[in-house]
Amino acid sequence: MPKMKTNRGAAKRFRYTGKGKVRRSKAYTSHILTKKSQKRKRNLRQAGIVDASDVGRIKRMLPYGQK
Repeated sequence: MPKMKTNRGAAKRFRYTGKGKVRRSKAYTSHILTKKSQKRKRNLRQAGIVDASDVGRIKRMLPYGQK
């Protein structure tokens, strides 16, 4: 059986937490920042957790990071 390949696009976007959940960065942080409030931009800096309905798909793309 050959090795499974990691999806490189997914590897740049998602990471596993210590407990095996999938972490993601939030969207809407790259441009047109002048009209967004400081509070909104500050909250967008925090990492989010991927929704349970998408975790299976992401785990298939990142086969070697899971616990």
